[in-house]
Amino acid sequence: MFAVIKTGGRQYRVVPDDVLEIGKIAGDVGTIIQLGEVLVLGGDTPVLGLPTVAGATVAAEVLQHKRGPKVISFKKRRRKNSKRKRGYRDEITVLRITEILADGKAPSIGPRPPREKKPVVETPADAEDVA
Repeated sequence: MFAVIKTGGRQYRVVPDDVLEIGKIAGDVGTIIQLGEVLVLGGDTPVLGLPTVAGATVAAEVLQHKRGPKVISFKKRRRKNSKRKRGYRDEITVLRITEILADGKAPSIGPRPPREKKPVVETPADAEDVA
């Protein structure tokens, strides 16, 4: 099953466990948010919205907030000794789609626990180098 959602003026085709970067939206890292503008619900029998599908939402977990790559805007007027250099970076939210919901259901899947780093185990070869 897939869905086409609209957020930040853009449309995205999503399936569960997709990770996508969208324009910044409100939500703390690790929480589940619901995206309500679902344009199409796909599957065996696709449902098209007019303009949105009634009662359909997409649940997503906020993974992180970050900034996009720097975009430089440089303007130069030749022979006028005039130039302007400006730059900006977009604010981005990274989401993981947890589930696609229809008929006004509430999300049943919670956020995943954060991964723990594996402890470093010393091998006997490392112990000889230290001695």
